[in-house]
Amino acid sequence: MTTKQYNESVDAHSDGLFRFAVKSLRDEELARDLVQEAYLKLWTKLDTVDAQKVKSYLFTAVYHSIVDYSRKAERHRNFEAQQTSSYDELNTSFDLQEHLHEALQRLPDVQKTVVMLRDYEGYSYEEIGEITNLSEQQVKVYIFRARKSLKEYIVNIENLVG
Repeated sequence: MTTKQYNESVDAHSDGLFRFAVKSLRDEELARDLVQEAYLKLWTKLDTVDAQKVKSYLFTAVYHSIVDYSRKAERHRNFEAQQTSSYDELNTSFDLQEHLHEALQRLPDVQKTVVMLRDYEGYSYEEIGEITNLSEQQVKVYIFRARKSLKEYIVNIENLVG
């Protein structure tokens, strides 16, 4: 891969990578950092990455960074939960978009990732499989299960509010 191709990949893919990371993490600063790290990894492996597969390489790098961060954050949350207990207040306002984001965050990481890559970024099942190291059939199953969970969650919220 040449420096010119690298620069073109920044123009072509950085926005999509950022959207993917923000939707996964709901933290713009962290998303920017993960995208920047992905491009840094690409830069260090410029000679070994095929220009035709740069998009897949970048999304895979961001995906793995998100998984690593999520695992660390989960361990931190578990530790804090043991230290203190708190109660969430019930929010009576109903905002479908807000509840959909909440439902998305409740999904297992792999389901959340495949749904976001498919529904938010428009990737094919095959491309999602390459990014996540899953078979095309596994991707379809995870997407089906995630959509089913999202639907059940939204219907339950509507019953509580309505």
